Amino acid sequence: MPYTAEHKLKTRERIVESARALFNRRGFVEVSIDEIMAHAGLTRGGFYNHFPSKEDLFVEVVGAYQHFNPAARWDGVEFDPCSGGSTFARQLINVYLSRIHLDDVDGHCPMISLPSDVAHAGPRVKEAYRKLVEGMTGVFAAGMPHANGDAQQRGLALTALCVGSMVLARTFEDHAFRDEIREAARTMALELVDGPA
Repeated sequence: MPYTAEHKLKTRERIVESARALFNRRGFVEVSIDEIMAHAGLTRGGFYNHFPSKEDLFVEVVGAYQHFNPAARWDGVEFDPCSGGSTFARQLINVYLSRIHLDDVDGHCPMISLPSDVAHAGPRVKEAYRKLVEGMTGVFAAGMPHANGDAQQRGLALTALCVGSMVLARTFEDHAFRDEIREAARTMALELVDGPA
């Protein structure tokens, strides 16, 4: 009996989630298709029913983060994807620069965990990554009506601050220093969103 469309979709989602966790832990190059499928509880043969290549999977892993809902993954997180403006921008800053996000290596945003891999990937992976950057920038720009004509520039700066600080914090074992980096970035990011007093 052939599998239903729903079963195929759920299997594809399992493969994407498995790949995301493994890519976040070890990078794109170091992880094999066999490892991804075994981690998902599936056989290698099934991989090609869903993806023509490992790079196609990489594109989907990066792109899937556009629809990531932190409240569905992490308990106690205040995040309403339906909110907008400065409320949504503040929520995104607080969640993105949270300890729970930093400590959940499997759940890291690809902008934190995979920049070097993306830099060496093909144009489709780079385009998916760029869409993440543009999406975050758009949320921040929309959350700063006081920025007048330079909301886009401020949004890009905020994106760089959030992503860069998490990349930096991720490199250290000293938890107090990691927290200091995150909190410094969070304070500055919230001040940028809130604008002049």
